[in-house]
Amino acid sequence: MRRSASKALRFTKIKLQSWRNFTEVDVDLQRRVFLIGPNASGKSNFLDVFRFLRDIVSVGGGFQEAIRRRGGVSKLRCLAARRYSNIVIHVHIGNGDDENVPDWEYELDFNQDKQRRPYILRERVAKSGSDILRRPDKEDVNDPKRRTQTYLEQVYANQDFRDLADFFRSVHYLHIVPQLIREPDRSIGKSNDPFGGDFLEQIARTTEKTRNARLRRIVNALRVAVPQLEELELQRDIRGTPHLRGKYKNWRSRGTWQMEEQFSDGTLRLMGLLWATLDGNGPLLLEEPELSLHPEVVRYIPRIFARVHRRSGRQILFSTHSTDLLWDKGIGLDEVLLLLPGEKLGDGTSIRAVSGIDRIEELLKYGSSLAEVVIPETSPKDAQQLTLWGM
Repeated sequence: MRRSASKALRFTKIKLQSWRNFTEVDVDLQRRVFLIGPNASGKSNFLDVFRFLRDIVSVGGGFQEAIRRRGGVSKLRCLAARRYSNIVIHVHIGNGDDENVPDWEYELDFNQDKQRRPYILRERVAKSGSDILRRPDKEDVNDPKRRTQTYLEQVYANQDFRDLADFFRSVHYLHIVPQLIREPDRSIGKSNDPFGGDFLEQIARTTEKTRNARLRRIVNALRVAVPQLEELELQRDIRGTPHLRGKYKNWRSRGTWQMEEQFSDGTLRLMGLLWATLDGNGPLLLEEPELSLHPEVVRYIPRIFARVHRRSGRQILFSTHSTDLLWDKGIGLDEVLLLLPGEKLGDGTSIRAVSGIDRIEELLKYGSSLAEVVIPETSPKDAQQLTLWGM
C-alpha cells in the first residue's frame, strides 16, 4: 500500500558522534532543511551521512564498501575526537506525526580493529519504540567476523526491517555539473551519477507518457527563469545517444530549437533539479542549487520545492551560501540549521536550529530578514585580509 504525500517517511532526527567535522550532533530535521555554514564547516560531510546509509544497502555497496569509498575509518573519524573514539550514527525515521515515538530508529556504532578493518560495535533497530534488533548478539560473540557486516545490508537478516533498508536506498544526492551533461559520451558506464553524467539517460529510461508529463511541468516551472522556453523534448542521435532539445520563441513564427549543448549552465542545472524532484520519493540532498542562477531566480527555489512537498511529501535537504535562497518568507526558523566551527583549534563543528538561537530570533522581531541575520553568522573572520594577498 502506497503512503499518501502527508504520510511519506523522512528523517526526523539525527545524532552523530565523531563523524568527520562533528564531535557530537543532536538535531531535529524538518521536511525542508537548509544547511548554512562557513566554507569547510561540514555541510557536505553532514549530507554524506545520509549517502553513507544509502551506500550500505545499495547494490554493489555494503558496510565495508561504503567505508572504503570514503578512505577508511580514520578518514571518517572527527579530528577533534579522542584518538580511539568510536563513530556513531543514530537516526529517527517517521512521518512527523509523533516526534516522541518514531516509526523507525537505526543506530550504528563502529571503529576499526588492529588490522584497520572496519568493525561493528553496535547495531540497533527499533520499530515504533520497541527494539527488534540488538547487536552484538550470541552469533556475533561466537563468530566475530560477522561484525564486519551490518544486518541492514543482508537480505536474509533484514526481513523484519526491510522497509527501513528500502527507505535508506531511496536517498538521492544531486550536485549537477552542466559540463558532464554536455559530454557526448557522458552516460557510458554511469548509473545514477550524482553529478548528472547520466541525466539524459535517466530521462530516456522513463516511459514516454511519464517523461512528457514531467517535461511539461518543468517547462512551466522554468518560465520564471527562461520565459522564452516553450517546449522540451527528448531525441536520440544516430548512435542512440539521448539529447534534450528546447523550443524557444523569438522573431520567427515557429521559434527556434536548441540542443542541450546550447543551454546555459543555469538552465541545465534547473532542469536537473526539477527532474530530480519529480523522479523518486525518498530524501533528496542538494548542494548549492543556486550556482549559475540569477539571484531573482534563486529566490523562487524554495517555492518550487514547497510545491514538491505538497504533492509528494518528499524531504529535501539543501546546503547553501546564498542570501537570496533564504529570502523567502515561507521558510521556518526550524528549517534552517546553522553550522558553527569550534572557536578553539581542535574543536568540532556544532549544528543548531536557528529557532533555538536567541540573538537571531531577537533580530527577526525587529524587522530583519532571515537572510540578513543568518548569512553574516557564517562569514569568515578577517575575510578582508584576502584583499592583501600578493601585496
